[in-house]
Amino acid sequence: MQNNKIYHLSSCSTCQRIIKELEGNEFELIDIKKKHIDEDTLDQLKDEHGSYESLFNKRAMKYRAMELNKKDLSENEWKQHILNEYTFLKRPVIIVKGRSYLGNSKKTIAAVKDALS
Repeated sequence: MQNNKIYHLSSCSTCQRIIKELEGNEFELIDIKKKHIDEDTLDQLKDEHGSYESLFNKRAMKYRAMELNKKDLSENEWKQHILNEYTFLKRPVIIVKGRSYLGNSKKTIAAVKDALS
């Protein structure tokens, strides 16, 4: 059985709140600032969610600072930006029983809790 994982940012209060909310469940916690997501995992997430753009955190400060919001990026460019800059990965990424959940919406966290039960 695959390990349950949470890719998060330790300095993100929302990620910390969600981790606390999921306490009592066993997760491997991966701080994306200390250990960037690897290409294979990113490719698996892309296959599951349909595109690299769907994995991209468009709320990251660097997104506007680098004026990426003004560019028409290819899938490969979205991928490279995520691999090169940890803040561009939408977070948290929660993997439960081989299935991944992106972001911090109430609906997403409810789906994670359902998958855990």
